[in-house]
Amino acid sequence: MDVIDWLLDSDPSIRWQVMADLFDRPGEAVAAERARVAAEGWGARLLALQAHDGYWGGDEYGEQGARTSVTWTLHLLRRFGIDPDAPQVRSAVARVRDGVTWRHWNDLPYFHGEVEPCINGGVLALGAYFGVLGAGSDRIVERLLAEQLDDGGWNCDAPESTRSSFDTTLCVLEGLLEYERAVGDARAGAAVIDARRRGEEYLLERDLFRRRSSGQIVLPRYANLMFPPYWLYDVLRSLDYFRSTGERPDPRIADAVDLVLAQRGGDGRWAAGTPWHGEVHFAVDAPAGEPSRWNTLRALRVLRWVES
Repeated sequence: MDVIDWLLDSDPSIRWQVMADLFDRPGEAVAAERARVAAEGWGARLLALQAHDGYWGGDEYGEQGARTSVTWTLHLLRRFGIDPDAPQVRSAVARVRDGVTWRHWNDLPYFHGEVEPCINGGVLALGAYFGVLGAGSDRIVERLLAEQLDDGGWNCDAPESTRSSFDTTLCVLEGLLEYERAVGDARAGAAVIDARRRGEEYLLERDLFRRRSSGQIVLPRYANLMFPPYWLYDVLRSLDYFRSTGERPDPRIADAVDLVLAQRGGDGRWAAGTPWHGEVHFAVDAPAGEPSRWNTLRALRVLRWVES
């Protein structure tokens, strides 16, 4: 079985993205396959696990290391590309909107976010993707703009730390970009667009993985290609973000692309990285070291973007 057939012999959440991002299949065919994510396979299984009060795993975030919370379940559904307008998805998101709060932060409604920029960037992405915008997203955007550091990025340990974090910065960038897509450039405003550009520049100035001082990789785990990524930074997640902006590839991503290419197997596939610790609902990727459909899909679409 060749690589593409192997990718297509999988869950609808992978199949529709292969069709859209690697083949440019007609929109009707892609939409039909995407619609299956909410009705069968992993997407349907996750939706079925939601409690009547709106929670997954009884927790809004997962402070004890569990990856079964509201936050990580919604992020997984978003990375599946589940149709936010599917009736069962709209019902699930409405239960979150109406029933889930940040119980350690004055019971703020879930889509209003809390205080850490890495979490708030993610919640902004979720609210924008699933169509829950308003006072909550406005609050998050205001906080994120005020919390941007002088070097252009963000850090959950600020103000104690005055240097940005790759992890936090990418979480915020994903949120700002999803917000811009949802509301349009005019409503998002120049301040949001400028903040996102400055955050992107923070990563690009460091070739997406290097220290400016020494040129060495910041952390070895940045080369660990992991799905789902949760809040963690790695070069493939970063490259896939830049691809998703629709902009031309910046020459400064070249070394990051080479780092990803170096992990391509002789059979044209990429292996799964070492997963982050914590309980999960169920596995959606191969064991570490085994061929990974998610990494192969994401790497191939990044390469297609770079080469085209």
